[in-house]
Amino acid sequence: MNLKKVSGGMAMPIGAAVLSLAAQLALAQDTMPKAPGMAASGSAMAGYGSEALSQSMMGGMKQMQDMKPTGDTDKDFAMMMKMHHQKAVDMAQIELEHGKSPQMRSMARKIIAAQKKEISEFDQWIKMHP
Repeated sequence: MNLKKVSGGMAMPIGAAVLSLAAQLALAQDTMPKAPGMAASGSAMAGYGSEALSQSMMGGMKQMQDMKPTGDTDKDFAMMMKMHHQKAVDMAQIELEHGKSPQMRSMARKIIAAQKKEISEFDQWIKMHP
């Protein structure tokens, strides 16, 4: 397995190191307005949906990386997939709020419905396997 040392000298698989670095960079950047009503140029607001998508994705990767493994592969899979699916829902919501393509908006609605169903299934499994 190829390992890469990251901040703090910790060794981790290269793919995880790349995700960690990407998440750290995304969190270090503060390019979005803090609230919809804050002043911003027209071009900055035009990219707000894209920036929100990127920040949502990076935040989700960081959340999964910060999860402490339990040692139970099934439980870890369920918890991480639940987080992953929730981020898909969040990103689909951003598409509905900012996207213009009828095809992408339709896909976003389908993703929300499917992912919420699977989140519910993960919740049920997690509840039955404390």
